[in-house]
Amino acid sequence: MSVSKEFAQYVTTLRYADMPAEVVAFAKICILDWLGSALAGSSKPPVQMIAQVAAELGGAEQATLMTGGRSSVTHAALINGASSHIVELDDIHKASIIHAGTVVIPAALAIAEWKQKSGEELIEAVVAGYEVCYRIGEAVSPSHYYYWHNTATCGTFGAAVAASKLLGQNEEQIVHTLGSAGTQAAGLWEFIEDGAMSKQLHPGKAAMNGIVAALLAEKGFTGASKILEGDRGFVRAMSQEGNAEEMTRGLGSVYKILENSFKIHASCRHTHHAIDLMVAMIAQHGISWREVEKVRVQTYQVALTITDNPDPATVYAAKFSLQYCVALALVKGSAGLTDFSEEALHDPAIREVMRRVEVSVDPAIHARYPEKWEATVELELACGSTLKQHAEYPKGDPENPVTYEEIVQKFRSLTLDQPQEKIQHYLRIIENLEQVPDVTLFFAQMKGR
Repeated sequence: MSVSKEFAQYVTTLRYADMPAEVVAFAKICILDWLGSALAGSSKPPVQMIAQVAAELGGAEQATLMTGGRSSVTHAALINGASSHIVELDDIHKASIIHAGTVVIPAALAIAEWKQKSGEELIEAVVAGYEVCYRIGEAVSPSHYYYWHNTATCGTFGAAVAASKLLGQNEEQIVHTLGSAGTQAAGLWEFIEDGAMSKQLHPGKAAMNGIVAALLAEKGFTGASKILEGDRGFVRAMSQEGNAEEMTRGLGSVYKILENSFKIHASCRHTHHAIDLMVAMIAQHGISWREVEKVRVQTYQVALTITDNPDPATVYAAKFSLQYCVALALVKGSAGLTDFSEEALHDPAIREVMRRVEVSVDPAIHARYPEKWEATVELELACGSTLKQHAEYPKGDPENPVTYEEIVQKFRSLTLDQPQEKIQHYLRIIENLEQVPDVTLFFAQMKGR
């Protein structure tokens, strides 16, 4: 049996009624966490540019846009996916290195709104999408991640599965959906060299392409039946050590959505361990940045591959600079959304501290990645003493979790510019999502935005 066929069997048999209460509650937290980032990102220039292109292309008013108004389900997935990724506060899965919320949820919401599906059906689709894309991401990582942005590539499969589930596809249709999704899976890391806007395009296109794949299968359009494990399929083409057969091990016996992590700092996840340590050391020892003569950060190689940038030129690039994020945390004591600004980018104190930051790979830490995203931070103080702390898991990992109340507070902090009644509406409807008969009610407060 092909891997796609096994995934198709899983998707068709997954039922809300069989889900533990813990899984349902967690899926709702994922949706709330996604929504906060999507609302916060909706006014950002790159997202507005994407929305302008979508408006020029036109489209039937099938689903709601975070930027306002309505358009086709594909344009809604594109815009809402991009919107949810830009403030760098979207969820993340360690082993697969995927921000699943940014691709699975926009695709699922668009289809659910269009087809007037229930909250229970939306939850089913989200759980299925997370499960499949995480498994694919795990199978091709870590080598895949060097060139390819896992959220864009593996995430396409998650979006496709979510759409398939909501469209009620049979096993054969889902196999074709996965085939068409896999042949569209793309997203290269080269954008990071320029701080380009491509990162926002990635989840938007992944969500959009997943829907396109599902809608094509609805019409009888065929896709490769072994797109994952085939000789010229996804795994062999895009990974050095990938094992497609491992993708379905234990499928249906666990819920991988429960492995999801949440972000509390507005930067690349590979900077969070060091930020956590810096904030903790400031709080514990009451030190000032002026007292620190040297900062040494040791972590795994991937963190440096993505975030070793001692001189970021833009606010967005600063979110992918380990040196900058550490300096920001030391000077400001936090690294939230409002901490990253043009003023902070050129702050003389932060720039001075950046010059004192050294980053390197610890072989022992590297050997435990991606199971653990670890870091050690050592501070040399002007008084001659040294402070050193180690973190195995960034705040927000399942092993170092945030509470539901912290997620709600994060949501509120990301939506301060929104009307209070709209925020209360979202909190109420997501808290009771399994009781919602029609997902169009989800966006009732978006009218007139």
